[in-house]
Amino acid sequence: MTTVFNISPRVSTARIREIAAASDKEYTLIYTKPTGLRWVNYGLERMIQIAGDTGAAMVYADHFAEIDGKVTAYPVIDCQPGALRDDFDFGGVQLYRTSVLRKVAAEMVEEYEFAGLYDLRLRASREGAIEHINEFLYYEVELDTRKSGEKQFDYVDPRNRAVQIEMEKACTSHLKAIGAYLAPEFKEVDLKEGEFEYEASVVIPCRNRVRTIGDAIRSALNQKTSFRYNVIVVDDNSTDGTVDVIRSFDDEKLVYIAQDKSYHAIGGNWNAALHHPKCGRFALQLDSDDMYYDENTVQKFVDAFYGQNCAMVIGTYRITDFNLETIPPGIIDHKEWTPENGRNNALRINGLGAPRGFWTPLARSINFPTTKYGEDYAVALRISRDYRIGRIWDVLYNCRRWDDNSDAALDIEKVNANNLYKDRIRTWEIKARIKR
Repeated sequence: MTTVFNISPRVSTARIREIAAASDKEYTLIYTKPTGLRWVNYGLERMIQIAGDTGAAMVYADHFAEIDGKVTAYPVIDCQPGALRDDFDFGGVQLYRTSVLRKVAAEMVEEYEFAGLYDLRLRASREGAIEHINEFLYYEVELDTRKSGEKQFDYVDPRNRAVQIEMEKACTSHLKAIGAYLAPEFKEVDLKEGEFEYEASVVIPCRNRVRTIGDAIRSALNQKTSFRYNVIVVDDNSTDGTVDVIRSFDDEKLVYIAQDKSYHAIGGNWNAALHHPKCGRFALQLDSDDMYYDENTVQKFVDAFYGQNCAMVIGTYRITDFNLETIPPGIIDHKEWTPENGRNNALRINGLGAPRGFWTPLARSINFPTTKYGEDYAVALRISRDYRIGRIWDVLYNCRRWDDNSDAALDIEKVNANNLYKDRIRTWEIKARIKR
C-alpha cells in the first residue's frame, strides 16, 4: 500500500519526478533523515488510515527523537497556509497520496537542484489538505542537537545563498498560484507629514537586562547626527537592577518610560514609545541586548528614509558573542530582500533583518501586536503590503548572542509556539493579500 523513498530535504526536481514514476502503491512515503526509522506499533497503519479518512494530499505526525541516546517526545505544529518556511519541520516522514504526487510532479516546470521537495509540498497543498496527526507514531535519531539560538540564522547563512534563491522562486510561484503575489507597485509617503520635536528616536524596550542595557544606551546616546534625536527606553517592570542602570544616565536626550503592571510584552513597549509625545519622526530599533555598530547608525537611517522615500528601513547586522567578537554566520545582510520581490519573499523567511526603522505616523496607525515574539515581523509584513521598504547594506548593528538571550536555548514547545505564531501572522497576511 506504500512505496518508501529515503531522500535529502534538499533534492532536485528530477529526483521528485523519478520518485513519482517509481511509486506503484496508493501512498508514497518520503523519509528525509539519513538515520534509521522505527515505527510505533501500527504507526504507519495509523498514518495511512488518517490519510484515507481525510483525503489529505499529505500527512505527517508527531514522533519521538533520540538525542544523544535519550528518547524525547518531539511534537510538530500544524501546517497552515502561512507555513511557507522552506525549513518547516514536518519530522522525517511525509506520506503523500501517490495520485497527488504524480499529478504535481508532472506539472513541475522549473528545474530545481535543491528546492524539489519544497516545491512538491507547496504544490500538494493546492491539491488538498496537509494533515498533521498529533500522535507520536515513530522514532528517529535527531542529529542536529544545536541550541535554538544557534539554528536561528541558518536560513540567512551566506553559504546557503544558492539554496535560498531556489526556495524564493518556488515560493513566489506558489504565491502567484494562490493569488497572494504582489507586484512591485507601492504607495508613496510624505515623510514630512506631521509635526515632530525630534527627527528620530532610538527605541529600546527592556526587561531585566542589567548586564546589557547600559551598553545599549551608551551606543544610542553616542550617535552623531545633523538633526535632533533622542533615546526612548521603555522598561517593563524590571526587578534585577535594570532601572538603576537606566537612571544612572544624565543626558537630556534620554526619555525613560516605566510601564505599569498590566501586560505589555515587547509589542506593547514599542507602542508606548511610538505614542509618546517625544517620539521622533522615525522610530529606530535597538534591542536591549545589542549595540549600534558605530556612531553613524542613526544618521544613516534617516538619510535612507529620505533617499529611498520609504516607510520602513532595514539595515545589516553582525552576529557577535557577548564581547563583540564576530561568530558564525557573521554578517547578515538579507540579500533576499530585493525591491522587486522582497515583500513576497518576506512570507517565506522567518525574519526581515535588523536593525529596523519605522516612519512613526504609519507605525502609529498600525501599532505593534502585544506579544513577546514576532511583533516586529508582523508590523513589517503589514507595511510591506502597501509601502516600499528601504535597505542599508552597511553593517549598522552588533547582534550579541549570549546565554541570557530570550531565544538562546528554547525547548521544543517554545520553539513550536513561536513558529506557530509567525505562521499565523503569515496566514493572516496571505488572506489580506488575496482579498486585495
